[in-house]
Amino acid sequence: MHYVLLCIVSVFATLYRDIHFNKAKGEHRMNKENIIPSTHRRTFLASTLATGAGLTILPSGTLAGKGAGGKLNLAVIGAHGRAAQHYHNLKTQNVVAICDVNADNMALAAREFPRAKQYIDWRKCLDQKDIEAVVICTPDHHHAFISIWAMNRGLHVYCEKPLGDCVAEARAVREVYLKNKGKLATQQGTQRHANPNFARVAELVKGGAIGELKDVHAWGNRTHNKTAYLPAAGKAPGTIDWEQWIGPVQMHPYNPDYLISTRGPGSGCLSWNMYNDFGSWQVGDMGSHVMDLAWNAIDADRPTSVKASGDTPLPDVCPSALTAIFEMPANDWRDEIRLGWYQGGPMPKSPMRVVDLKKIGHGVMFKGTKGVLVSDFSSRILIPLGKETDMTYYKSPTPEQVAPPIGDFQQQWFNACKGDLKTCCDFDYSGRMVETLMLGLVAHRAGKELQYDARTGRVTNNNKANEYLKKKYRMGWTLDG
Repeated sequence: MHYVLLCIVSVFATLYRDIHFNKAKGEHRMNKENIIPSTHRRTFLASTLATGAGLTILPSGTLAGKGAGGKLNLAVIGAHGRAAQHYHNLKTQNVVAICDVNADNMALAAREFPRAKQYIDWRKCLDQKDIEAVVICTPDHHHAFISIWAMNRGLHVYCEKPLGDCVAEARAVREVYLKNKGKLATQQGTQRHANPNFARVAELVKGGAIGELKDVHAWGNRTHNKTAYLPAAGKAPGTIDWEQWIGPVQMHPYNPDYLISTRGPGSGCLSWNMYNDFGSWQVGDMGSHVMDLAWNAIDADRPTSVKASGDTPLPDVCPSALTAIFEMPANDWRDEIRLGWYQGGPMPKSPMRVVDLKKIGHGVMFKGTKGVLVSDFSSRILIPLGKETDMTYYKSPTPEQVAPPIGDFQQQWFNACKGDLKTCCDFDYSGRMVETLMLGLVAHRAGKELQYDARTGRVTNNNKANEYLKKKYRMGWTLDG
């Protein structure tokens, strides 16, 4: 026991020293010879830097972060773009590998992590022996593949949302995680979950502030106008490995418009995630964030049925406008409920004329027998309904019953890798949510109400719809590798 305490004190002392040393020293600058030349792809790997970490991967089932200062040895796959928004947190650990298909992005990441070894192919990256955990910030169609491959190698995983790009992928990621649940820490990148409002909403719903829960409606307002994949626009520049960008899905010709970051680093998804092979549009994008606000409050498993409507189904793109209604089974504190997802225009009916739900770009409405709770990510409003609803039936939680703050979302995962492996958005919780969302796209494509068996992952009343549960992959790519 004394030894453990001494180790903990040593770790915190080292972290304190490192933080203050880095503040005093300022930003580390790379020597120009360490920057990847961006003029030709053949030079991409030639400029790879050898890592100086000198650590070995821990056996599966043991705690990570036992290197110098108790830091995790991390691989960052998709090293810029969305990953750039994690750099501050990543620098609290030990980044030993970075992987990107774009040499210019790799050069930007290498400036931040000059000692990290560099890769184009994530499959080779995962074979680096000193890696303990992986942060995945690639386009959506790689998420399930990298997550599963990493877990199969005993690596902890932080994966940006959605963790799967179809029903079959979400189920596969969750199943591999459940096989390793006592060994690995996982977290889907729905970082808004750390906002205290998520816990307050759940406490109100579960505590009976709106009476018995009946319906839940979640929505997002983003739209797109695409109807087909982009046309060929010449060869990809030498700085981009288009073969690796496409990865497991069907090949499509290069077009630079797939790679535009419309709102700065991390927004590139809005240029490709509406295309069926590359993403699931808002179902998997903002839908993961918004539905998380609902999911956290309803303790749900997968639906028993789903029906959907919206834009005319197209073979190349996801619908911009979509309404998906799920029947969710009862649990130990509530009856069966109806759960709705709305995007691109469709909206649930407002509970009162004075409440304009359209002014909430991304929100959730919980309807109960005694009132309504309307919430966005950071605020909420409780609306008692009925002449006799006086709130005397509701007992607010005591300070001791209020959930404590999560703190920094990604740091929670770092700590879980080194400790109890517990996170708020692990691949069990998130896998069930993403599987449900993706069923909405299946029902939209099928054009019929579907009965779903969550145990087998099969539609039971429409065999054709079962074809829409999965994606077709190119030869040589294996999901469970």
